[in-house]
Amino acid sequence: RGDEPMTGSDMDTADISRTLATLFRELVDGVPRDPSYMLNTGDIGLHGSLEKLSAEDASRTSLGGASIAAHVDHLRYGLALMNQWKAGVKNPWAGADWTQSWKISSVSDAEWNRLRRELANETHQWLNSLSSARSMDETQLLYMIASIAHLAYHLGAVRQIDRGMRGPTAEAEAAAKRAAK
Repeated sequence: RGDEPMTGSDMDTADISRTLATLFRELVDGVPRDPSYMLNTGDIGLHGSLEKLSAEDASRTSLGGASIAAHVDHLRYGLALMNQWKAGVKNPWAGADWTQSWKISSVSDAEWNRLRRELANETHQWLNSLSSARSMDETQLLYMIASIAHLAYHLGAVRQIDRGMRGPTAEAEAAAKRAAK
């Protein structure tokens, strides 16, 4: 099947896993070429966008809200819990403290490098989990889909704080496609 959309009505677990992984991968690693589903073609995704930011940039907030570093740590923490769940921890959310990430207002260069590295490790570990075909119940599938939506939300939030992180516009994507013809 490759990158072609499915036309049948029946999806097996391998199809579902491949679909979930495609969407998550696009958000974290970007979309170098068509087809794209979540981001415009040519978008460098979350990790590429974060690499463009200094610690000072990551410490920036929007209208007194959370810093980019806080959003990054929040994603890292949530994905670490997802990875624990996938590793067999029955309820890694019991006792989870979601408030700690939101207390991060500024980061040093070393802290920013560590946060990005830890987020990359958690995202790619979770991507490997999403890619693994296995039977799942409705709750498991919901958690997996929610992890993609949650990541997309925070990618959008950090791109609102620092507009220099935004990917290519739909107009730029259309112009690139016209130029390639």
